[in-house]
Amino acid sequence: MEQYSGTHRAFCVRAYYRNGNSIVTAQRLYRAEYRTRHAPSDDSIRKWIRMFENTGATVRIQNSGRPRSVRDEETIAEVEASVRQNPSLSIRKRSQALNIKKSSLHSILKKDLHLKAYKIQLVQELKDTDYANRLNFANEMLQRFNNFNNILFSDEANFHLNGHVNKQNCRYWAVENPRRKHERPLHSPKVVVWAAMSAKGIIGPYFHEDQRGRAINVNSDRYCDMLRNFLVPELQEFAGNINWPPRSPDLNPLDYFAWGYLKSKVYQNNPTNLTQLKQNIRSEMAAISTAMCQRVIANLCSRLEESQQRNGHHLDNIIFSK
Repeated sequence: MEQYSGTHRAFCVRAYYRNGNSIVTAQRLYRAEYRTRHAPSDDSIRKWIRMFENTGATVRIQNSGRPRSVRDEETIAEVEASVRQNPSLSIRKRSQALNIKKSSLHSILKKDLHLKAYKIQLVQELKDTDYANRLNFANEMLQRFNNFNNILFSDEANFHLNGHVNKQNCRYWAVENPRRKHERPLHSPKVVVWAAMSAKGIIGPYFHEDQRGRAINVNSDRYCDMLRNFLVPELQEFAGNINWPPRSPDLNPLDYFAWGYLKSKVYQNNPTNLTQLKQNIRSEMAAISTAMCQRVIANLCSRLEESQQRNGHHLDNIIFSK
């Protein structure tokens, strides 16, 4: 049976993460580091990795009695080392791994180590070819236009009938757990919405649907029909076309504002059918003021400038300013 110290286990875990999650490389580096022909087995390393990810440690800590509630230098150093090893571990799991009371651990993290818990931001994955496309788009937009007030930005989005449940707001105060559930169907009915935005306001919504009012996928013929019969009559002084870079919702006002804003509004009265949902979309879209549109469009300039500065990469200053 394999017997390895915490130091040996920690070496393997570090080598695994630093070399593309490769167990083979971790074993090779272990042999070189400790000058031995033998290395921990694949199963052992996998077990240590699971233990580390779940507890922040590679060995089982024998807890004796109640968790500690001290904040001395030794305990603070122990917590700091644990955070360096696994900064994403939860308070509960780190408390269990270190045998420290959650309240004491929380105080050490905030008052002694001056750490804060930051939420990981979800962003659109970018492919290698996207960076140049995003940079070229930012350059073209900033070179061609002194301001963006007369530019019309368009996009489309799906609104599912049962498409928005904020679990943070789903609370039910009671003496005992009422075991309430919110069922979400696998294929919720939806509407496909097109809209356009400028500093002068919003055009739309336009619902892509068949003659029976059912949502349909958008193809080139249907899109052209929408342009001819809906958009063109609405337009008066817009002209020009610029190809949008793919996978760039952070550079389209409809994506980085309108759709999220609308989805935070249209489900508040819990629409029970598509007719109600469509009416909510119409009402909330009509309520978006010109002043609000102007602020959203003005924000695009800073986004394009940051895209230039970051050579088309993610807009970190905007992402992490939230």
